[in-house]
Amino acid sequence: MIIPPDESTAFEQVTSLFDWTARHLGLDEGLCEILRTPWRELTVAVPVRLDNGQVKTYTGYRIQYNGARGPYKGGVRYHPAADIDEVRALAALMTWKTALVDVPYGGAKGGVQVNPRDLSESELNRLTRRYVQSIAHLIGERRDIPAPDLGTNAQTMAWMMDAYGAMNGHTPGIVTGKPLELGGSLGRDAATGRGAVYVLESLLEDRKPKTDRVKVAIQGFGNVATWVLRLLSPDRFDVVAVSDSRGGIYNSAGLGVDALFAHRQEAGTVTGFAGADSITNEELIELPCDILVPAAIENVITQANAAKVKAGIVVEAANHPVTPSADAILSDRGVLTLPDILANAGGVIVSYFEWAQNVQQFRVDEDRVNTELTRTITTAYEAVRDRAAAEGLTFRQAAFAVAVARVARATELRGFV
Repeated sequence: MIIPPDESTAFEQVTSLFDWTARHLGLDEGLCEILRTPWRELTVAVPVRLDNGQVKTYTGYRIQYNGARGPYKGGVRYHPAADIDEVRALAALMTWKTALVDVPYGGAKGGVQVNPRDLSESELNRLTRRYVQSIAHLIGERRDIPAPDLGTNAQTMAWMMDAYGAMNGHTPGIVTGKPLELGGSLGRDAATGRGAVYVLESLLEDRKPKTDRVKVAIQGFGNVATWVLRLLSPDRFDVVAVSDSRGGIYNSAGLGVDALFAHRQEAGTVTGFAGADSITNEELIELPCDILVPAAIENVITQANAAKVKAGIVVEAANHPVTPSADAILSDRGVLTLPDILANAGGVIVSYFEWAQNVQQFRVDEDRVNTELTRTITTAYEAVRDRAAAEGLTFRQAAFAVAVARVARATELRGFV
């Protein structure tokens, strides 16, 4: 595998994984060209009238990477770094993710280059509606279904649904990750974190750790990280470190989860939590622990720090938090990485359940949602585990092999090549 340097773009890094997989599978070069090329890319201007009366224009994107297996599916990210290359990389990862967990979708992603913390709620509402107006001709309940991502949430999806509905009539299935009151699914909020925990528990069941207590460090304190924190059983796991954008905390004996949430609610940050040492986000990556869960942003484990990772297992709850060069270092050191297209796929799985409920106009209870999530993501884990064992691959290589083979087959069956 030709490993791109850390300085390469996000899309170059993702494409390097695809290129290795295509060679491993022996795919025809013409088919490879189809699968490594985004199907459609849209760049839009998003002008917003601010509360002070001024107008500011942001840049937005919607990239539909591949729809061979079904409607395009992927979140919308509000972040200053959500440029076209980052959105393109995330759209590619969504293509492989939906294929790996075998939900009938393709892959897409959207983004607006904005820091949502700089805008008021009314300004975010106006920005969201303008963005939807600009991409409305590309999306649709059976064409392309957006969802929340970094910097967006259920409220954002409610605004998107309403803006689309104003043009096309009431269409709850146009987005997923909505509030329950507007057709959202029970269990959707926790789904990504819950899926990561299910995959981790499946791995530990196979590997049988020597110790009864497992020490976990979680980088991040957003939706995914906090649900991982909530759902890890205190009878088995000791969460020794967490962090947010202001810094992190560490206690080798474990953090009191209930007290930590209370502190975060009051202080607005995890830093300053009583009985814990202050650390940086960079220091968290290198802490002594059994399991490291990067659950915030991309490229936090790089060539510069991969050799300092002390965890034996890395769970990619964030999107591409490990660079390809770092991945090679971790693999050479015997660190097992559960790749993002598997570990954080719980969100798109339950998004599929939400969409199916909207299309058929019914709602299922949360127990059934979680049962189906467990079944779906465990089946994907087993496919990756078995392929890795059979072909001597890492879990990431095996996950891409399963996913790319499925998209390639669908592409061939449609007659594209």
